[in-house]
Amino acid sequence: MWTWYKILIFSYLTTEICMEKQFVSRRGCLRDGQRYEEGSVIKENCNECKCSDQQWRCSQHICLVRPELIENVNTRDYGWTAHNYSQFWGKTLEEGYKVRLGTLPPSPTLLSMNEVTATLPSKIDLPEFFISSYKWPGWIHDPLDQKNCAASWAFSTASVAADRIAIQSNGRYTDNLSPQNLISCCVKNRHGCKGGSIDKAWWYLRKRGLVSHACYPLFKDQTFNNNGCDMASRSDGRGKRHATKPCPNNVEKSNLIYQCSPPYRVSSNETEIMKEIIQNGPVQAIMQVHEDFFHYKTGIYRHINSIKDESEKYKNLRTHAVKLTGWGVLRGAQGRKEKFWIAANSWGKSWGENGYFRILRGVNESDIEKLIIAAWGHLTSSDEP
Repeated sequence: MWTWYKILIFSYLTTEICMEKQFVSRRGCLRDGQRYEEGSVIKENCNECKCSDQQWRCSQHICLVRPELIENVNTRDYGWTAHNYSQFWGKTLEEGYKVRLGTLPPSPTLLSMNEVTATLPSKIDLPEFFISSYKWPGWIHDPLDQKNCAASWAFSTASVAADRIAIQSNGRYTDNLSPQNLISCCVKNRHGCKGGSIDKAWWYLRKRGLVSHACYPLFKDQTFNNNGCDMASRSDGRGKRHATKPCPNNVEKSNLIYQCSPPYRVSSNETEIMKEIIQNGPVQAIMQVHEDFFHYKTGIYRHINSIKDESEKYKNLRTHAVKLTGWGVLRGAQGRKEKFWIAANSWGKSWGENGYFRILRGVNESDIEKLIIAAWGHLTSSDEP
């Protein structure tokens, strides 16, 4: 009798435990018609949500990709269209500023430079449209992709220098220059993929020089910590510099060293910038990036105040360096004729207009005309004739 009683008690307790487990399992959280157990974690864009006490508790980061911002741009006539880029999905806005830009705010030295004006006549008739690659075919270098390496300071400097060396050598030297050479070897204050200054980049080009992009290609895994300098140069005591090692890329044999003159500042006047570009080639521009710029796909960009504008919080992270290659006039917002610059970014060819973007000209949109830098390039290797 006692045995049967124990069996009944055990059966009762087992049933209670099972019912309790079923009750606990039903205490999870619902999401899009699906039930999740207590403690489950799911990710929505850049935020994580955890099921706790039958409620989703989510982080409140501002995401780099914001569907409401894209809709805001695309449902109104602002003159440009926005796109949801997969490479930005899941990142916070702060991460976007930190890893996709990387140019430090201009130093007092740069901002105090005297402005140089082009030697073209002051009243010259400039064309309505100008594209550098049409005037100098094969000599203007397309955008590369800095990925999550915060080094627009290096990419823009190397690209402008490469274009100008090609132009000033009349097409004799058309190599694209290596931004990785700058990232790895321009180590004063050692920022690399964590940001850098364009004045340090131009200093390195003038003092040490760079090899070609083919010689010193981008690291396949661009992370915040680069692998050190694999290519440097030394002086022969007669004003020429030589590479200290063969190319890190074993396929490329040419390790010629390219250098530039000290950089000079171009006037912020719209006409003076146009004259400089058409006479001497593309220039470097320092701009301020707002959250909507990440979504740019096509058209003439202007910053649109978003539904929840948080850009001021990241003011010190927004500086970006790009290359101005030309200009034009087309119908933009609300059917008006609008002037624009053509600029090369460094986010790869899948972004924007094949890696380029157009931006309003003559109104200093996003500070695009505030600081314009250029330099004269030359080759100083012993292989120079």
